[in-house]
Amino acid sequence: MTREETLKALSGFSTPELCDGAGLYHSLHHEIRHFVGRTKIVGTAVTVDVPSGEGGIIADAILRLHQGEILIIAGKGNCDASYWGDHRSICANMMRAEGVVIDGAFRDIDGCEEAEFPIFARGITCGTALKSNTGAINVPVSCGGVTVNPGDFIVADRNGACVIRPDEAERVMKGAMDKRQRQEVTIDEMKRTGKVLTKVKSWEALRAFAEN
Repeated sequence: MTREETLKALSGFSTPELCDGAGLYHSLHHEIRHFVGRTKIVGTAVTVDVPSGEGGIIADAILRLHQGEILIIAGKGNCDASYWGDHRSICANMMRAEGVVIDGAFRDIDGCEEAEFPIFARGITCGTALKSNTGAINVPVSCGGVTVNPGDFIVADRNGACVIRPDEAERVMKGAMDKRQRQEVTIDEMKRTGKVLTKVKSWEALRAFAEN
């Protein structure tokens, strides 16, 4: 599939479904959650690695954004300084980016809500960040305990955020669809038989159950 086709296909799944299809170590830390804008974003990663409490280079990273891209800010989990604010939301919107995922905090909540640019972060703070412009753009980073490479697929919704490598996207979606279908059949069997099945069954177990 092309990049656009893959993004469209990924948007049809929730992050829990994709994590079921992918296995462990694809979901970012649970504290990184939705705060502002659309509750679901799907796009490719533009990464920025910054020292803890340093946010100057993020302004340069915004200028590299294109439509459908998600800025990944590897802020080392620092919530005492803000890596993002309302002006950056306005700028990223003008670049037609998909959203931002911050391993740290942001501020200017009222202005950010007015801008409506999607923000996923660990928290909110009024504190500022240093502006020495140290760091690196479009390098492999650790965000929320997960390695994110430039160009990786990012899906985030109200359940959290996950990262999927391009070379594994089709396998992950196939696994996610298999789990979804097995769950649907399991629920149908529960309704048909009146028997509670607390685990989603394998196809073999479902066939055996339906025959009894």
